[in-house]
Amino acid sequence: MRTTSARLLALLGLLQSRPDWGGAELAARLGVTDRTVRNDMVRLRELGYPVDSLRGRGGRYRLGAGAKLPPLL
Repeated sequence: MRTTSARLLALLGLLQSRPDWGGAELAARLGVTDRTVRNDMVRLRELGYPVDSLRGRGGRYRLGAGAKLPPLL
């Protein structure tokens, strides 16, 4: 089980690797529930990362336009 901070870094890495992700797909990649992904997106927004989302059953996430992210190690 990953810590929240490790999971957020992994989530940022996934969001940077592809322009558009489904919520269920992210949850499967991270080994968590859809609800955890939604909560993590809220955390990222609170930290200042521009995350755009499309609500609904086929919910999608992407980094906002013009996002300047620090390099992930």
